[in-house]
Amino acid sequence: MIRVVMIDVDNTLLDFDEYVKFAMKTGFEKFGFKKYEEWMYDEFCIINHGFWRAYEKGEVSYEDILNNRWNSVFEKLGIVGDGVAFEKFFKGTLFDNAILINGAIDALRYLSERYVVCTATNGPFEQQKNRLQISGINEFTTLDFISEEMGEQKPKREFFEIAKRRLDEYFTRNDEKAIEFSEMIMIGDSLSSDISGAKNVGIKTCYFDKSETNKKCAEADVSISGWKEIKNIL
Repeated sequence: MIRVVMIDVDNTLLDFDEYVKFAMKTGFEKFGFKKYEEWMYDEFCIINHGFWRAYEKGEVSYEDILNNRWNSVFEKLGIVGDGVAFEKFFKGTLFDNAILINGAIDALRYLSERYVVCTATNGPFEQQKNRLQISGINEFTTLDFISEEMGEQKPKREFFEIAKRRLDEYFTRNDEKAIEFSEMIMIGDSLSSDISGAKNVGIKTCYFDKSETNKKCAEADVSISGWKEIKNIL
């Protein structure tokens, strides 16, 4: 029986992709770079994904991402600019940005009436906490598991073990039995950090496709195409 639903944040509850497009368009204008075009976003995704995969493997630090991500993007786009300065603009505007995925709040309301709902995200603590608050997500969550504060990131086993210990403490305070990994499900869009990480410790997994194109994931226990399908599995 499922007792706890853990949910990834970026591109699962909040639309990080739409934010990136907005930040690139407005930022390029602000810094006097060439005009933003849609293909540039695709190049960002390739480079950004590479950095985060390396971070998940422990090959680079979060600071490495901040110091090198946009310089790498600019080199690919043929832009001469200060990538570190642009990163500060990018992170600064992200702090107060929370574009919800379609149906996210309705899904959280439904889930929170039936399960203990928690977020599980890689990223800076203050930024993610603020985005969860201004989006209204925190109204429906019991705990937030954020990598910077926890000292471990998804998909590491330690991230999920810390989350389990904190859930055990929560249930103990409420005179309920401790949680088992098998009584948890992780919902997320990343095969590496969400699906693989959770599966490795025995947590059930749900692959989330925000594009609503009915993508299926063989590695996950179940897949949903947008939040409209959540009632089909939970």
